[in-house]
Amino acid sequence: MLKQRIQTGVVLAAAALAAVLLLPLGGLAVVLAVVVAAALWEWSDLAGLTGVPVRAGYCLLGLAGLLALLPLTAVGGSVAQPSLQIVLGVAAVAWLLAAAAVLTYPATAGSWGSRWSRAVMGWLAVLPTWLALIYLRGLEQGAWLIIFLVALVASADIGAYGFGRAFGRHKLAPQVSPGKSWEGFIGGMGCGLLFTLLVWWLAWSTRVGIGAMAVVAATTLLASVVGDLTESMVKRYRGVKDSGTLLPGHGGVLDRLDSLCAAAPVFALGLLLAAW
Repeated sequence: MLKQRIQTGVVLAAAALAAVLLLPLGGLAVVLAVVVAAALWEWSDLAGLTGVPVRAGYCLLGLAGLLALLPLTAVGGSVAQPSLQIVLGVAAVAWLLAAAAVLTYPATAGSWGSRWSRAVMGWLAVLPTWLALIYLRGLEQGAWLIIFLVALVASADIGAYGFGRAFGRHKLAPQVSPGKSWEGFIGGMGCGLLFTLLVWWLAWSTRVGIGAMAVVAATTLLASVVGDLTESMVKRYRGVKDSGTLLPGHGGVLDRLDSLCAAAPVFALGLLLAAW
C-alpha cells in the first residue's frame, strides 16, 4: 500500500507541475475543469445523491457554474477584479461557516445535513477553487504562485504530521478527525510560516512586505486546515472513509484536494487585497 501510495503521489505531483508550468492558461482551465468534474462526482456521493442521472446532472450543473464564472476572466488572465473579489469573498465566508460547523459537530449537523444542503456545499467548496487557480495563473509569476501555494499547504501537512506524532496530546477536533492534535496544528502553522519567510526572502522581498505576506500565508494555512476537517466531517456524516477510489493508495480526488479547495480562494483573495 505504501509503495502504491508513493507511486501515485509521484505521478500526481509530476502531472500537476507539468500542467501548471507548460500549459497555456486556456489549457490549464480545461484540465482543472476535468478535475472539478471528478471532484463533484465524488461529492455527489458524499451529499447522498443516488443514481447516475442525478449525480451526472449535479456535475453538469457544477460545470455550468464554471461557465458562469468565465465573465470574470479575460484573454491573458486579466480579471474583472471587483466581481472576482466578491466571489472569492463569498468563498472565504463559506469556509468560515464551515469552520463553525466543524467546531460544533455533531450538534449542528442538522443545519447542513440534508442532501441538497450538502450538494450546495460541494459547489461552494470546489468551484471557487477553479476560479482562484485561473486567476493566480494569470498573474505575473502566476505558475510559481500556484506552486508556492501547493508547497505551502504541503509543508503545513508535513509539519502537522511530524509534530502531531511527536508531541500530540490534545485533540483538535475529536468528533471530526480524532487523529489531529493542537500540537500538530501549531507545528504545521509554524512550518508553513517558516517556509513562507524563506520564499519571501529568496524571491519576493522586493515585491510585497513581509507583514502582508505573513498574513496571507497564515490565513491560507488556517483555511487549508478547515478544508481538510470539513471534508472529514462530511465523510464522517456520510459514514465513509474515503471520498472515492480513483487514486490508488490515496482514496479519491477530494481526499487530495480538500485542503487546497479552501486554501486557493483565500490565498487568491489575499494577494488581490495585497495588490500583487
